[in-house]
Formats: sequence, structure tokens, C-alpha cells
Amino acid sequence: MNRRGPGLLGAVARTAVVAGTASAVSGRVQQRQQAKFSERDAEQAAEPQAQQQAAEPSPDDLIGQLERLGALKKQGVLTDAEFVAQKNRLLAE
Repeated sequence: MNRRGPGLLGAVARTAVVAGTASAVSGRVQQRQQAKFSERDAEQAAEPQAQQQAAEPSPDDLIGQLERLGALKKQGVLTDAEFVAQKNRLLAE
């Protein structure tokens, strides 16, 4: 037996361990990145839909806005002309 060191067989075994460890780490990093990208893609796909919903006021929101305009007119904050202009703007949206 060679007493100078592990020799060729030891070097091959060490290389196999290092390669296996690197492969396992690489696989975990790849899985994390894939999960992160999937999550980001799902968020981006949902974003336009959420923006569209935010752009379209619900009937309840429209009624609330009209009621607030009426209250401002009643308090004297808005003139009749301003009230009509704002009401028409809301109804046109």
C-alpha cells in the first residue's frame, strides 16, 4: 500500500464528493429561483386585472361620490355649475 497519500483513488473520490455537493447546491438554487420567478410572473399577470378593476368604479363608489358632491354643494363649497360639471365627469367615466 502506498503511504504517501490517498493517491488517484482518493483524488477521484474527493472530486466526486465536491461535484455531488456542487450539483445539489446548484439544484436547490435553481429550485428557489424558479419558485421566485413563478411567483413574480403570477403577480405580474394579476396586476393588469387589478388595475382594470381599480379604474372602473363600482356603482356604490359612484353613488358615494355623487352624495359627497351633493353635500359639498349643499355646504356652499361647490357652485351649481361646479356641481353639474363634476357630476357629468363622474357619470361619463
